[in-house]
Amino acid sequence: MEASFARGAAAYLRHVSAGRGVNGRAVEYRLLDDGGDPARALAATQQLVERDGVFAVFGSVGSATGLGARAYLRSAGVPHLLVSSGASALGGFRPSFTAEGWIVGAFLVRARPGARVAVLHSADVDGRELLAGLRRGVVRSRTRVVAAAPLDPALDVETQVAGLQASGADTLALFLPPRPAAQAAAAAAALAWPAQLVVAADATGTRRWPEGTLSTAWAKDPGDPRWRDDEALRPFRSILRGRTVGHVQGMAAAFELVRLLRAAGEEPTRAAVAAGAARLHDAANPFLLPGVVVRTSAADRFPIEQAVVRRWSGSGWRALGGLWRHRSR
Repeated sequence: MEASFARGAAAYLRHVSAGRGVNGRAVEYRLLDDGGDPARALAATQQLVERDGVFAVFGSVGSATGLGARAYLRSAGVPHLLVSSGASALGGFRPSFTAEGWIVGAFLVRARPGARVAVLHSADVDGRELLAGLRRGVVRSRTRVVAAAPLDPALDVETQVAGLQASGADTLALFLPPRPAAQAAAAAAALAWPAQLVVAADATGTRRWPEGTLSTAWAKDPGDPRWRDDEALRPFRSILRGRTVGHVQGMAAAFELVRLLRAAGEEPTRAAVAAGAARLHDAANPFLLPGVVVRTSAADRFPIEQAVVRRWSGSGWRALGGLWRHRSR
């Protein structure tokens, strides 16, 4: 997801700059790889600000790295825009992890009433907030979380999945990054555990999943035949061949960045762009699913609170019904 988001954003910004640009200016988008390391992320951010003199930092990927850079950027007066993370402290350009977990839970309550859910989650803020959202989504229902465990690097994944199977769960939620999620799905299959699989949106990628696996999405998937002739995706088909929804999420974020910069005028200031980011309202982002509204306010920093539940079928993901909107409790 990390590389695909950045490449999608870069493709859209090149497209804009090759045309009229933003108020007559090209957008220079510099990418530095932090390897998912918060210390490297902070050093790279300092380089961008102090050596390169960037106007803003946009689309940084990951919760730990984003959190590590945020305090520095605030002290430097540099906007930190449209982060690719669902951590509650960051307000990224996607549903919060709490919202994603809630939507999964609310769907299970409706589609699998009385389901017994086991959860294997990453031992970080991402996994904890996904689990918390799931618990909120099933509260006051017959669907229950009967077991939950953080991924333990000291144990093999197969042992941890077997431990969850012993809980008697009939549904297995994998709130994990792509590789351990795939390993856990393979372990469940090896155990002949016929559990309904649910995987975190960030884990989906281009990987094939067991038939019927569930996840969520809020951006158009270039692998879905529904969007084969989509007008917004057409200019990017050459780079989207064999690509993922992560690329389109990056394009969607870059689209909002361009709107922010244009709204700030011919001589944009950091203060004007930061203020605009706190009052986004866009119901027509062409890269998001129809009906998804981008909106922020002083009380709600997450621009997106809607998603569809989708199922893996054959060779791709297909939406199950319409949008779900997260409701906090």
